[in-house]
Formats: sequence, structure tokens, C-alpha cells
Amino acid sequence: MKALHYMIAIGISTMMVSCVSSKKYASLNKDYKKTLSEQKSCETYSDKLQANNTDLTTRNKELLAQLDEMKKNSNLVLTTLQDMSVLSAKQAENMKQSLKTLSEKDGYIHNLQSAILRKDSLNMVLVMNLKGSLGNINDKDINIKVEKGVVYIDLSDRLLFNSGKYVVTEQAKTVLGKIATILNAHTELDVMVEGHTDNVPVHTYNLDDNWDLSVKRATSVVRILEKQYKISPIRMTAAGHGKFEPVADNSTEEGRALNRRTRIIILPQLDQFFKLMVKK
Repeated sequence: MKALHYMIAIGISTMMVSCVSSKKYASLNKDYKKTLSEQKSCETYSDKLQANNTDLTTRNKELLAQLDEMKKNSNLVLTTLQDMSVLSAKQAENMKQSLKTLSEKDGYIHNLQSAILRKDSLNMVLVMNLKGSLGNINDKDINIKVEKGVVYIDLSDRLLFNSGKYVVTEQAKTVLGKIATILNAHTELDVMVEGHTDNVPVHTYNLDDNWDLSVKRATSVVRILEKQYKISPIRMTAAGHGKFEPVADNSTEEGRALNRRTRIIILPQLDQFFKLMVKK
């Protein structure tokens, strides 16, 4: 009887597996692997943030120790000189002011460390939200990364534009809409849109050169973000670099494809960042 049950279970399992087409299985398997890859990327970035936090904490402790030692030495010198009636009242006041300055420096160090940690945490949230929202786009067409505390979104030209054109395609507007949703949720952030091209010369009746094309592509993206997705123009800057900032070798087709890109840079407003350092 147990053998019969076992054979029936095998039969049911076989029927269930056969119900899932190989194409559907391959798609699910691809999505699963991509999810694992994104999870690993987030974990790696999280580990990096933790390491940076550890380094900042260690450095902060060293600075505090130095500060305490300076305070002790200053107090000792002040007391000794006052006892010997060598230190004038003005000199004593100057020494006290120096001690006050050291104390203020201590507070600044604490606030700066806190501001950096909060900014790094915000960047991690942005990256995770962006990857979650844009997860269905081919990895060759989009790249999201964080460098030196700034979030970069690189979009290939084939995703946004037709060859040699600067009008955003309808398909690309959907992608920009997903990015805009996240940007509108973080109004404290500024946005810079940069256009980049390869080194193949471009010259048409309405384009002077590659530099002209890169600028017009950047402004096209900015106008879509402003007019269609209501991002404040005060927050945005459009710039064109033409062929002058390649990320790959222009001597190959693969390299030229990487160089033809539009970069969206998400960075904190300077006044907002300084506000983070003000102790509440």
C-alpha cells in the first residue's frame, strides 16, 4: 500500500511539472536569478555602508580622545599660570575661549557624522526603490549605482531615443515616469540630467554636432520630467557632454553603445545637506 501511495505521488508531481511550460519555467527562473542578483547587490552595498560607519565611528572616537587630552592639558596650564600670577585676565579669557572652540568642534564632528550616515541611508533607500520599480528593464539598458555619496542612473540611448534623434520615445516616457514617482517622493533632492554620445560625427539640418545632440537629449528628458510628471524645474539641471566623457572605448561597437547614454544624477540640495548638520 505504501508503494502504491508513493507511485501516485510521483505521478501527480510529474503531471504538475508538465503543466508548466518550459518557456514559463525559463522566465520564472530568469526572474528568480535576477532577484537574487539584486539582493546580493543590496547586501554588498549595505556591508559597505556598515564598514564606512565603523570607520567613521573609530575616527570619531580618536578625535574625541584627542579633544579630551587637549582639554586636560589646557586646564592644567591655565591653573598653573593663574596660581603663579603670570597669566593676565585677558590671556585667561583667551584660553577659556579656546576651550569653548574645542567644545564646538566636538559638536560639529558629531553632527557631521550623523549627517553623512543619514545621507548614506537615504541613498540606499533610493537605490532599492529604483531597482524595484525598474526591475523589468533589460540590464543592458539601465544601470543604477552609488558613487561618492551620489546616486547615478544611466539609461542607454536605444531605450530613450531613436538613432540620431532627441525626441523621447513613448516607451521611454513610461520609464521616466517610474523614476519621477520616486523623485517626487523626495523633494529634498536635486536632479541633474546629462547627455552623452559616442565619437561618431553627427551633423543634420537641426544638429550642429554631437555636443548639440547631447544637450538637446538632456533638455528633452528634463521637459518630460517637468511637464508630464510635475517635477519642479527649480530642482533640475540639463547638461550635455557630447563625446568628451566616454566610459568605454569608442573603437568598438560595444564601447560606442555604452558611451551613448543619458545619465540622471540624484544629489542632495546643498542647503538641505547643511541643515542635516545643524543640531536639533
